[in-house]
Amino acid sequence: MRRWVIRLVFLVLLLFVAACGAFWALEVFPRHGSHPPLKLAHGTLAIQHAHIYISPSEPPIEDGTILIRDGLIAAVGPQVEVPADTTILHCNHCVVTAGFWNAHVHFTEPKWNLAEWKSDDLLNAQLADMFLSHGFTTVIDTGSNPADTFAIRRRIEHVQLNGPYIYSSGPPLYPLNGIPFYIKETAPAWIQLLMPQPGTPDSARRIVRRNLASGADITKLFTGSWVQRGHVLPMPLDIAKAAVEESHLNGKLVFAHPSNLAGVRVAIDSGVDVLAHAADDTEGVDQALLSEAVRKNMAMIPTLKMFASTVTTDTHYMDPICDEVRLFHSLGGQLIFGTDVGYMTDYSTDGEFVELGRSGLEWKDVLAMLTTNPSARMGVSRAKGTVTPGKLADLTILSADPAQDLTNFARVQMVIRSGRVIWQKQ
Repeated sequence: MRRWVIRLVFLVLLLFVAACGAFWALEVFPRHGSHPPLKLAHGTLAIQHAHIYISPSEPPIEDGTILIRDGLIAAVGPQVEVPADTTILHCNHCVVTAGFWNAHVHFTEPKWNLAEWKSDDLLNAQLADMFLSHGFTTVIDTGSNPADTFAIRRRIEHVQLNGPYIYSSGPPLYPLNGIPFYIKETAPAWIQLLMPQPGTPDSARRIVRRNLASGADITKLFTGSWVQRGHVLPMPLDIAKAAVEESHLNGKLVFAHPSNLAGVRVAIDSGVDVLAHAADDTEGVDQALLSEAVRKNMAMIPTLKMFASTVTTDTHYMDPICDEVRLFHSLGGQLIFGTDVGYMTDYSTDGEFVELGRSGLEWKDVLAMLTTNPSARMGVSRAKGTVTPGKLADLTILSADPAQDLTNFARVQMVIRSGRVIWQKQ
């Protein structure tokens, strides 16, 4: 009898050790992953007879040529000499801009689970559907399981997958007992156990240091969290300040999910750099508050379609949020494009462009949101954001002119990243 009990205990311990090892291999080890170095394409490409928007502020080049050599833009203009060994990308009077950014995405849908172990073909199809077919060459993951995000971006940068350049926040920081109700309703319990909820400033600093050491590029705070329908829990200011200070000491930006007046107030007072959403509860979010945010050089990612499609079908619900975006822009605030795809399972971008138009933005404003504004905010303007010789050949090719209709930003024909064609409409 005793021998049988000993064997049973040994078997249970063995299974426990095996389970811990599997968990470490699948979820702990992959949660560490800094950016691999860029691999630029080799060879020479040219896009001819294109309508080229060099930047939002410069007049377009009509019937121009872009020459790409070894992953970089070599020449742009109406008369560019094209070497004999160049591969010509047929454009048919297409519209070319710098590669688009989506500064608010997530890899939280179940289809991304255990991405380290999924096939190239499956992940390529998912990346094309979610990002490339909408023109995105760079994205910012503002909160997902790092085991999935880091695996995907590592495989992209090793040119195993076709995908955008991925920045990531790692796990966001929530107020104590402040996981949003919509996450509690959908995320597995074991995922919720991994969500940081610092109760002290020192704890917030440790979590930020751990995230950054693991490979995160930014910090994400829920300065205002919808813990219940109709109730926002703000993050204590001292905890938010500690997280921001630690991030800035390490040269990293901080994004905040604000939700309402209290959340925006914490974001402003703690020194947050980017509001990851417009505040959807706009009561008290007035000109004085937004003026203060602009004076402190805070940017905003509106994510308007997400609110319009996931919260309510009431058409009047969006009016005050669009007014908030319009006012922020009129005060000189920097707007950055982002859609919250991953949380929002409808990946199409037409609705975002429609809502931005309702907010009073013109095509030049939207092009800046997609290109120069995020490049500047992330400190990579020397490499991205404009169609300029010497910069990375990250380009989005459209079949129609967005100056005629904002939804033409969604008419993507081809995507080039680091001089490599990574998606083309069939």
